[in-house]
Amino acid sequence: MSNKVACSHCHLEFDETVMIKDNDHYFCCNGCQGVFKLLSDEGFNGFYDKTANIKLSPPLEKFESSSSFDSESFRDTFVKINSDGFNEVSLIIQGIHCSACVWLNEKALHKMDGVIEANINFTNNKATVVWAEDVVKLSVIIEMIRSIGYDAFAYDSSVQEDYANKERRAYYLKMAVAVFASMNIMWIAVAQYAGYFSGITQDIKTILNIAEWILATPVLFYSGWVFFRGAYYGLKNKVVNMDLMVATGALLTYIYSIYITVTEYGEAYFDSVSMIITFVLIGKFLEVLSKKNAADTLDIIGRNIPSEIKILVGDTIVACKLENVKVGDIVVVSSGERVLLDGKIIKGQGSFDESNLTGESEPIYKNIGDTVISGTTSIDADIYFRATKDFKHSTLSNLVTLLESAINKKPKIQQLANRLSEHFSSIILGFSFLTFLVWFVMGNGFETSFMIGISVIIIACPCALALATPVATLVGLNLGAKRGILFKEAAQIETMAKVDTLVLDKTGTITVGKPEVVRENIFEEFDKKLLYSLVKLSKHPVASGICRYLESKDESLKEVLFDEFSQIPACGIKAKYQNKEILGGNLKLLEKHEINMDFASDNTVFYFAIDKKIVCIYELSDKIKEDAQELIAEMQKRNISVVMLTGDNEKSAKSVASRVGISELYYEQTPEDKSKFIESLHAKNRSVVMVGDGVNDILALTRSDIGIVMGSGSDIAVEIGDVVLLNDSLTSLRDAFKISKITFGLIKQNLFISLVYNAITIPLAMAGYVIPLVAAISMSLSSLLVVGNSMRIKYKFKQK
Repeated sequence: MSNKVACSHCHLEFDETVMIKDNDHYFCCNGCQGVFKLLSDEGFNGFYDKTANIKLSPPLEKFESSSSFDSESFRDTFVKINSDGFNEVSLIIQGIHCSACVWLNEKALHKMDGVIEANINFTNNKATVVWAEDVVKLSVIIEMIRSIGYDAFAYDSSVQEDYANKERRAYYLKMAVAVFASMNIMWIAVAQYAGYFSGITQDIKTILNIAEWILATPVLFYSGWVFFRGAYYGLKNKVVNMDLMVATGALLTYIYSIYITVTEYGEAYFDSVSMIITFVLIGKFLEVLSKKNAADTLDIIGRNIPSEIKILVGDTIVACKLENVKVGDIVVVSSGERVLLDGKIIKGQGSFDESNLTGESEPIYKNIGDTVISGTTSIDADIYFRATKDFKHSTLSNLVTLLESAINKKPKIQQLANRLSEHFSSIILGFSFLTFLVWFVMGNGFETSFMIGISVIIIACPCALALATPVATLVGLNLGAKRGILFKEAAQIETMAKVDTLVLDKTGTITVGKPEVVRENIFEEFDKKLLYSLVKLSKHPVASGICRYLESKDESLKEVLFDEFSQIPACGIKAKYQNKEILGGNLKLLEKHEINMDFASDNTVFYFAIDKKIVCIYELSDKIKEDAQELIAEMQKRNISVVMLTGDNEKSAKSVASRVGISELYYEQTPEDKSKFIESLHAKNRSVVMVGDGVNDILALTRSDIGIVMGSGSDIAVEIGDVVLLNDSLTSLRDAFKISKITFGLIKQNLFISLVYNAITIPLAMAGYVIPLVAAISMSLSSLLVVGNSMRIKYKFKQK
């Protein structure tokens, strides 16, 4: 009798006779074997720790190598369809170590037919690739990446951590070899320099040169192999990059030194070869660490998301895969656990830490009926809540996706820097060769001319130019995320720094957004169930305020079923019940239905009519946010014009505007009116930020240069907005402006630093004042100077 064994990858069980045996492992097909080997070879065995008890979907076809990326199981797990109907996947590109690598991969992918978009995040080597499945397969895209000397695999947070650790270990080993050899070479160099002044025979000098040769070889070809590899694939794809400059300078110096050692004529420079590689390698590693520290906070929100969650089935609490939880399921969260889905509490109470999302350090107390947000942490609450969103559409999932994609969207100033750095290396190689020719023709000898030419290659630093924008942008995004400000694209930081007009909605933006009934005017008796049912149909703050008021007066109110109803944008609601026409809304609604009413009030007014007869009027007032006046004063101090657009009536709008210090306001605005107003500002060449929270703001938000949405706003508004303020505070809006201004300022400083550095050091090297060793040190320092300057964003933010 044959035995059943489990596949080492998918864990499905089959008869041993049909399994593929590979050492101590069994596989049900070539596809599982290929994926297993791919993960094992890259050191990603942690994948199987997470899926130890999970049976993966069986593959529908046999595949090997890159074809596994076309499998249905891979698509179901890692590929999504974006809003334009194209396929989108997140990949980790293995082998990226500088901005030139990013540029090379993006350029190669963009050249492919069917690839719509390819953005690579330099900080964690994550690539977002969008492609048309009917034109090109993902496996072909993977093969393209491999053909230029890199590798790719599906992004997974645990896999990425394994990869990052492996990459750091490789860097440590390369640096250890380089530092050890370089230190010994320097001791030999000390003996040579001492002999130069006190006298040394040629035989001893040659022996010392050979010793340096032996030590410099592993530094150049092992520690420095990363530069040769990058240079080779760059040339293969017709790209002259920084790797080529480092590899060329070091290799030519190495060959020349061998020639000197063999011919026993002149001075060898093996010490320069070793130190060039060592200092550049250390500089690159420090860049990696700096970028990782800057990116860490962006990873906090989505890091270590458990694969399972507790739900209530009947009277039993069971574990369930996170992605299998549906809307309506009852989720159980214990004290100290993280909330992974959005929902409403149905049992229990306690405090929650929302600092990761909103930046609010004080715990928030919640009770039955309150909303819990995914990504927050229960401090002392044991609760049951009903899920209102599945994980794919949860706040936590959306934030992780948006944060990861934000740093892929490059600002215009970075695109300019990238275009400059594209041609920089070619120009420097030309300068180097020209320098050599000039010095040699002027009779300075081959050795002197050669070493000056090498110094020009080594001292030039396109990396500082390429790092100027992305590192500063990353620190700015990081700071925003910590303070509850979510920029959906890095490019929006630059745009926001340049705006000159701020347009604010009133309700939910300047005011708290929860208007309360302050006066009820009843003109004749009517069935309150009709009004209650009508306002329940709308999510507008005014309707919600009336709904809360009616419930407080009579908890037994029940809804009726209308024969028909319709929402009238910026006006109200119309319904029919037992041949009666029911109307509820503002004065515009009455005018549309030819109902005359003269009612004066400084508050927001809601009219309720049955068969064109006003039966009651509700007056509502909304509290102004505490920080509204301070924000508007600060914006005006910065010469940013502040405008209020609202659909509310004239008296209510003017009352709020006068209290917060806004002189330019427009009231009784429909969604179309708001949109046209934004367009009129653009016609005057104004750069506009629009802040709103509701469906009636959507058109204006999309027309603005930057649309900012309060986190408590409607789902569709949050989806459309460019920036989301998670804690609904106008202080966050002020902070968003500060972060943008500071970040953009430091980006310009970084570009200035890198350009000035090259403008000063390259002529010095061409004039013969810089030796290769000093050139290598200064090149690394220039990159670190740009990174260090970017880190000042946090300090400058606290100072202002």
